[in-house]
Amino acid sequence: MTESSIPLFDAHLDLAWNALSFNRDLTLSLNDLCDVDARYGDGPFRGRCAISLQELTTANLRVCVATLLARSGPINAPPNVLRRELDYAHPSIAHAHAHGQLAYYRWLERSKQARVIQTASDLKNHWDHPETLGLIISFEGCDPILDIEDLHRWYDLGVRAAGLTHYGRGQYAAGTDAEGGLTRRGRNLLREFESLGIILDVTHLSDESMSDAMECYHGPLLASHHNCRALVPGQRQLSDQQIRDLLDRDAVIGIAFDAWMLHPGWVRGETDRSVVNLNAAIDHIDHICDLAGDTKHIAIGSDLDGGFGTNQTPTGLDRYSNLQLIADLLSVRGYSPADVNNIFYHNWLDFFRRSLPQNHD
Repeated sequence: MTESSIPLFDAHLDLAWNALSFNRDLTLSLNDLCDVDARYGDGPFRGRCAISLQELTTANLRVCVATLLARSGPINAPPNVLRRELDYAHPSIAHAHAHGQLAYYRWLERSKQARVIQTASDLKNHWDHPETLGLIISFEGCDPILDIEDLHRWYDLGVRAAGLTHYGRGQYAAGTDAEGGLTRRGRNLLREFESLGIILDVTHLSDESMSDAMECYHGPLLASHHNCRALVPGQRQLSDQQIRDLLDRDAVIGIAFDAWMLHPGWVRGETDRSVVNLNAAIDHIDHICDLAGDTKHIAIGSDLDGGFGTNQTPTGLDRYSNLQLIADLLSVRGYSPADVNNIFYHNWLDFFRRSLPQNHD
């Protein structure tokens, strides 16, 4: 790992989705990966990658929450966001895709390019001796979980966190761009989360679903990649009251770097990234710190290469290692070195140390 930069802990990266659904060889250098990726013509993000494994090492990323992402209806995303590399006709197909993504993470582990972290003791050992990238496995949407028994199997395979849904209405809850609360299956699943000790990620829940979830789930929760509705309107962002509710639960919120979540009125495919820079992310950090009264509940959940590329990131963020530039921007705003460390890594490190199971069974 690069020791001249601040360690990073990122609560949201879709590494396996990138590899399996976009056919990206993350073992390439970032420049080579972009060259290969540019040969595909199925989206404006092609050839504009921000992440490779080598790039994450250059950035001094020590640990990330690595997702399993696959959606299934019968009523899921609205037609304008249905995607062939993400939406599947039956939960069994989403289930199979998620197993493929998990297999990719386990291959990274076998090839000594990553280490899957399942317990607080794993996390401590890894952080003290960061020889490779640490991965905490999380569902971004639980459609691939077929039933309660299947949840236990996923837990045994290493899943330690989960968000119930993604865009639209999933098997367990209403998500971004949808209305409604938790389904009966969603409530049952959350009870089992609490029993097993699975961490709940409230990201992508509709307002009603988030309210339901926070009422019926009493375990540790986080918002892995969320920004502030007070600065950029829209249901995808957290309202001030939701932020206060999360603070009351001692949660941590990860700031995301998708430009449409940083600039009001952003239109995908139309707005030029020149309208927003990294200072916009600092504005969201400021807002959450003002509500909290400290820097202990804000961190990074970058979501880089999360179905978009550097065509949809703030100017100045052209590769993952550019996240290190945030340190100077925070310092200019008056944040102390301890505050910067909190945001870069310490808040997530502390959260997962107390929220993961302490030891293997």
